[in-house]
Amino acid sequence: MIPAPFDYRRPGSVAEALELLASPGAALLAGGHSLLPLMKLRVVSPDVLVDVGALAELRYVRLDGDTVEIGALTRFCDLVVDPVIREHAPLLARAASSVGDRQVRHRGTIGGSLAHADPAADVPAAVLACGGVVMVHGPDGARRVHTRDFFLGRCRTALGLGEMIVSVRVPRQTHWGFEKFTRRALEWALVGVAVAGESVVLINMGDRPVRAGVTEAALRQGASIEQAAGLAAWNTDPVDEPHASAGFRQHLARVLTRRALQRAAGRVPGGLS
Repeated sequence: MIPAPFDYRRPGSVAEALELLASPGAALLAGGHSLLPLMKLRVVSPDVLVDVGALAELRYVRLDGDTVEIGALTRFCDLVVDPVIREHAPLLARAASSVGDRQVRHRGTIGGSLAHADPAADVPAAVLACGGVVMVHGPDGARRVHTRDFFLGRCRTALGLGEMIVSVRVPRQTHWGFEKFTRRALEWALVGVAVAGESVVLINMGDRPVRAGVTEAALRQGASIEQAAGLAAWNTDPVDEPHASAGFRQHLARVLTRRALQRAAGRVPGGLS
């Protein structure tokens, strides 16, 4: 399949990228895993493709007090091995390690994954569980958007016209867990769970990463892990498909939440390797 004709621009800075994004019909290209297939199917047909993949200023990881700041173009493979991430934000390292295959992890970026906002994606759920904040630049300047307000629906975010993600900030973590169930290796999760402290986020259980609020409330009120995990599927709206019914997904959510909480509490051995 062939995409519709478009102009290709490769800016040398964030400022230049923002100028190009102000053009009518402009779209941002980072790793390309999400946008290019949609262009080939002509689901989207940008007039101008703004390729920011070479902007080194958006590829970094640094510790700022109790916060880890990650440049938007930091690749999944970098999240997996970076010593700051592994020590202070290990949930992100674990989630990134489960994304696709090695080729995907060497092209995909944290900013691109957040901007695409696929509810079956691993990293957006992990960032939400960590209480992450998305740093956005646009025509009206810079702003901070907490991830609880960033995801608006399936592939819909709070990014405005001409805006782009420049970095992600997450608090340092200690207790975390991550579980994911797939039909075959390298596939999107049928269901996944990301846990940071008492924050529990479900993957592929709605039209966006879903906070398991009833489970979180039960944990705060002193419920056992098993009791809290049994409530994980409340108020969820998973897709009902022939190979994975909504009921089966809800069952998986309860089982995987129990495992992730047990891992976060140190009751299950394992972690980063």
